[in-house]
Amino acid sequence: MCPRLYIKIGDNKMVNAEYGHWAFILGVIIAIIAGLAIGMVDTLTAGWITFVLVILGLIVGFMNINEKETQPFLIATIALMLVGTSLGGLNIAYGIGTYLTSIVVNIAAFVAPAALLVTLKAIYKLAARPTV
Repeated sequence: MCPRLYIKIGDNKMVNAEYGHWAFILGVIIAIIAGLAIGMVDTLTAGWITFVLVILGLIVGFMNINEKETQPFLIATIALMLVGTSLGGLNIAYGIGTYLTSIVVNIAAFVAPAALLVTLKAIYKLAARPTV
């Protein structure tokens, strides 16, 4: 069983952030399965899979990433995007590059909305700080 994490919102209301944890796990599993199923999924289904990954990414961005984790999360996101652009060469050599590229593209579709939310929260906190 996963440990329960809580986020304090407003007047001592507690929201269970365990949903964010499960959204992350589900997003990664969907991204991997959809990446391995490339070629077996039609365009409409692929669009819906991407839509679900984006929604799960937004949930993760809202619930899982706190201020302490912002910088490592954004660095990992940048690394993921760079890896996604460099996997194309594996298609020619080994034939597994298509699957790896598809998995990374799906994970990027999942992580990018979370990164956008985390970035916007970080910018807001930087802009809200009073300057001396």
